[in-house]
Amino acid sequence: SDNALAWRLSFFLWSSIPDDQLLDLAEQGKLKDPQVLQQQVRRMLDDPRSQALVDNFAGQWLYLRNLELSKPDPDVFPEFDESLKQAFRTETSLFFQNVLREDHSLLELLDANYTFLNQRLAEHYGIPNVYGPQFRKVTLTDPNRGGLLGQGSMLTVTSYPNRTSVVQRGKWILENLLGTPPPPPPAAVPELVPHGKDGKPLTMRQQMEQHRADPVCASCHSRMDPLGFALENYDGVGRWRDKDSGNSIDPSGKLPDGSKFAGPAGLKKALLSNHRDEFVETATEKLVLYALGRGLEYYDLPAVRTISREAAKDDYRMAALITAIVKSTPFQMRRTPDE
Repeated sequence: SDNALAWRLSFFLWSSIPDDQLLDLAEQGKLKDPQVLQQQVRRMLDDPRSQALVDNFAGQWLYLRNLELSKPDPDVFPEFDESLKQAFRTETSLFFQNVLREDHSLLELLDANYTFLNQRLAEHYGIPNVYGPQFRKVTLTDPNRGGLLGQGSMLTVTSYPNRTSVVQRGKWILENLLGTPPPPPPAAVPELVPHGKDGKPLTMRQQMEQHRADPVCASCHSRMDPLGFALENYDGVGRWRDKDSGNSIDPSGKLPDGSKFAGPAGLKKALLSNHRDEFVETATEKLVLYALGRGLEYYDLPAVRTISREAAKDDYRMAALITAIVKSTPFQMRRTPDE
């Protein structure tokens, strides 16, 4: 019914009850009119209450909630403190909010040429001429830093307290951006060996190469590790570095399809060139799951593909994507229990 649609729409976009305008349209039987529905989606996204979508969906999809649990080792990362943690969260929240409110393309989440910084975060990233505690939109000149993969929030939640994690970062990309999560690790996974036979410290790449020598480990790591290596220039709290254990970092790798890349900028380019459809469909699935408040079933997947195709007509802009979701069969229909 129109009334049920008003409530579902409000909980999706505002995590709250519908306002008078939405309820009035539902009472008049007008809400299911495609043009009216589209206008209401746009109005609701412009409303400050849509911040709930940013906080709750981004927190769920991008693991932002895990940032609260992150506790980098103060001996290894003495510059990390509560202020920097809050700055990480604010940057990603404002970035996602900007893409949503200004109705930019979903693809911008991967490769934007801007972010939101205050002086504390700008200094951490090595970006000059940003002063004061207030956050503002800053145009980036470094192609490695733009988009989610260059943000301290993601880079910190996918690291261990005392070092980066090639595996966790690669797994995060496979799960959250490409929709192809690796299987669970086998029991009794051996620890990484941090030093060579000569006693010299090994880079993370060298340690992982030794780890992959075990055929049981190689099958999964061959997919995860190249993605994680591309981000090795970022340390465990997202600061850029050129060396690991005194050796120059090699951020090169290749995707399962064979396409080669080097560093964060190369990885983002490879993802957008060769895996755009997988990213769009994965992001759409995550948003549909959030909108419905239930897990997706096999019979939902044709609707997900239809939503992606509808959004493609408008360059995957956020309003087009969300409108396609609220017009879809899974969103507009209610399942009845079997008698």
